[in-house]
Amino acid sequence: MIGLEFIRDLGIVVLVAALAGWGCKRLGLASVVGYLLAGLIVGPYTPPASLVTDGERIQTLAQLGLVFLMFSVGLQLSLRRLKALGLPLLVATGLGAVAVVTLSRGLALGLGLDATQGLFLAGMLVSSSSAIVSKSLLESGRLHSPSGQFAGAITVLEDVVAVVMLALLTSYVKIGGAGELGLGATLGGMGAFVALLGVGGLLLMPWLLRRMERSGNEELRTLLVAGLLCLLAFGAQSAGYSLALGAFLLGVVVADTPQRAGIERAFGGLRDLFSAVFFVAIGMMIDLHGFGVIWWQVLVVAAFALVGRPIACSLALLVTGQPARLALEGGLSLTPLGEFGFIAAQLGVSAGVLPAEYQPLSVGVALITALAAPWLTTHAEPIATAIVRRQPALLTRLLDEYRGWLERVQSRGAGNVLWQLCRKRVIQIGVGAAFASGLLLFAPPLEQAVREWAGLDTVLPAFSQLVFWSALGLAVLAIGLAIWRNLSALAMLLAEATTKDLPNATALRPVAETGLKVAGGALMFFWLAAVSPFHPERWWVLLVVVAVAAVVLALLWRKLVYWHSEMEVRLQESIAQAPAGGAALLAQTPKGWELEIGEVTLPEHSRAAGRSLRELELPRRHGCTVMGVDRQGVALTNPASETVLYPLDRLLLLGARGHLTAARHEIEETVPPVAGASLTDMVLQTVRVPADSPRGGRTLAEADLRRTTGVQIAGIQRAGVRMPSPAGTERLLAGDELLVLGTPDQQRGFRRWLVGVVPG
Repeated sequence: MIGLEFIRDLGIVVLVAALAGWGCKRLGLASVVGYLLAGLIVGPYTPPASLVTDGERIQTLAQLGLVFLMFSVGLQLSLRRLKALGLPLLVATGLGAVAVVTLSRGLALGLGLDATQGLFLAGMLVSSSSAIVSKSLLESGRLHSPSGQFAGAITVLEDVVAVVMLALLTSYVKIGGAGELGLGATLGGMGAFVALLGVGGLLLMPWLLRRMERSGNEELRTLLVAGLLCLLAFGAQSAGYSLALGAFLLGVVVADTPQRAGIERAFGGLRDLFSAVFFVAIGMMIDLHGFGVIWWQVLVVAAFALVGRPIACSLALLVTGQPARLALEGGLSLTPLGEFGFIAAQLGVSAGVLPAEYQPLSVGVALITALAAPWLTTHAEPIATAIVRRQPALLTRLLDEYRGWLERVQSRGAGNVLWQLCRKRVIQIGVGAAFASGLLLFAPPLEQAVREWAGLDTVLPAFSQLVFWSALGLAVLAIGLAIWRNLSALAMLLAEATTKDLPNATALRPVAETGLKVAGGALMFFWLAAVSPFHPERWWVLLVVVAVAAVVLALLWRKLVYWHSEMEVRLQESIAQAPAGGAALLAQTPKGWELEIGEVTLPEHSRAAGRSLRELELPRRHGCTVMGVDRQGVALTNPASETVLYPLDRLLLLGARGHLTAARHEIEETVPPVAGASLTDMVLQTVRVPADSPRGGRTLAEADLRRTTGVQIAGIQRAGVRMPSPAGTERLLAGDELLVLGTPDQQRGFRRWLVGVVPG
């Protein structure tokens, strides 16, 4: 049976992933390396060790792993964090991606690839592996240095670039590479799709999660998110994009909800499981027989990744005004390639765009860069210092002048009152237009799905069609009204700003405002005409929808304005209530001090777990200060000495490099787990106080049973009178029937205590 064979294949994949990951950890390598090697060994191209041979089931495993992997990537990037990163890093990431894509297409020409294949090669090289970059920065002690923070932020933003690139490549394959026009339409359609899911998700997900949270059942919340995850990934694929886009967008939306920490915790095991499944499945798709033909291409592409990517990323940081040394350090830390390269190669090979040999090429390049990344990250500072020391004095002077000019431009832009007044309305217009475009562009397939689901086609097909489009027209009307109000406000502001210094400003202002409104109305008309899905054969539907919209507009003008305001408030609340997460722990190493900032996470069975900071005595014993503790997404800054540490707490330490290493080793030291009683072992039993008990006459407070025996007295029955939850002043008298709460061992110890045996 196919279902049983799939279960068998999944079991094999998970088992070999565990064994290979454990082996790589023992060797100090990334687990991803072990997963890929495990896939190579048990895949269909390495007989006689082949344990999984069905290509369709391997593809299913890879797609399932991809969905959960992209969801976890999206959880790390909320809109709030994106805003906190600032415009310079966004610009640097975009410029770096453009430079990498341009250089990659030039490299493709040198390798004998055509323009379309060059796009897929660029998709393989456009982003670094956030997991490997973070691990290298952490182990080198540079995670919280300025350049380390730049690299960590850029690698997260590169995930966004890679998701967009994958969606474009998927659409490019489906439209058959229909030139610039097709690519432009794909970009516009994808923007509308992202806005539709993003805005709709921010409006609905917080409400749904709050309703689930009131039930107090995390299981239901997890099921809700998992179901939406699979459906949105399928919807994105059906809309002409990739599974990765839908899963990633849901992760970004959930990251902006107060429930993010709980959902991330609930999906932690699924993420680890299916991420490993994805990488093993990628390894199983690789045929090493053609590797001997392209080994030189692997070395060439790896050399480009180790040289070209750092140069492109460093130049992008320089353009945004970062000092040369920090820009070089950040660029050198962004060399390792990761999961997106495998996905782009798999997509290109499965679509017949790239030769089959490029699947092992992507893995070979990723392995080389992953092995080189720790060395480059550790030595980034001396390499950057040596390069800066040898740069010409003229170049140094030009860079200083450029940074000064950029600072002056930024200060003038920050003080531009007109822009500050207009910025919020421009953003609202853009978001509203993108959301309405998504509704209109994807309305036909949505209509078909709704009509089939409701089963109205066989009874009242024309009526159901009319109802759907009227409801859609009402929604677009509300959004269009909001856009028009913002355009009117912009017209008023711009007319005031452009005519205030003219002699006849009073007469010109209404003329300018009217002209700007006419221009805005014309733009709205052409925009709606461009994205409207109505076909000439459906002219009557359009006329009815317009008539209904006109009536609704006349009767519900104030209500539509209220709905728009309510929607805007809900969007702002969704983002404002998002948890800050670990961002609150970011810091920079003070200049002039031989101190560094390090990070360590307590393992599940850490020896330090359950102990307070005072008991650990890290400042006295290791010369380290605990700056903060991140506990399940809640940041404790400057924690008190009485703060007790728990497993999975993330500590931010300040100290010299050697001291940090010693403190990290102690905190990460584990003890063998000890089997103990659980809550399910607790029982209630009745115990009679013996007539000759030496404990008789004592009060419950004096006996201190919780400390001596571990039990709790839940009730006392004396002379037929029951006393539930007795106070500490109640005495134990001979003949009392005690309702005792505790484990079986604690109950036995309590009986022995009653007859005078000292617990030991």
